[in-house]
Amino acid sequence: MPYLIPSRTPLTPEQVEQGFDYLLALQTGSGAYAARRMKATPELAFTLLRLAEDIIWPITAVDGETDDPCADSFALDEVGCVLLSALRDWVRDSPTTAVLGIARSIIRFTVNVIPDPDHPDTADTLEAMRNEHLVLAHAFHSAPGAHR
Repeated sequence: MPYLIPSRTPLTPEQVEQGFDYLLALQTGSGAYAARRMKATPELAFTLLRLAEDIIWPITAVDGETDDPCADSFALDEVGCVLLSALRDWVRDSPTTAVLGIARSIIRFTVNVIPDPDHPDTADTLEAMRNEHLVLAHAFHSAPGAHR
């Protein structure tokens, strides 16, 4: 259900850094350590929500390129939609309390749904995702005519 993820401007490199800094602090330390390191703000909640959309949606969505969609494909698509909808509601209703929950959701999704054989440690997988997101953010925001 691609209509649930509207077209939008990619995150800035600074937002990508901020979001992944929080995720990595939480993954390698603890919730208290991450909270001390970075204050939960509505801006951080928005950034983490955008990262969640960018991480979860491509994995769960049934797109036009799926060779042989089956009932499981559509169930996974719906689970992704429900998860992202719940995270959006949380950000809308209580952005500062949503920060830790969204971060934990991203980490849990990374651990359980998209383990990377080249990066068996979740922190390594998050670092690899950070690098991919940074490349996209830099490419978009440094392009001629890009809004900064």
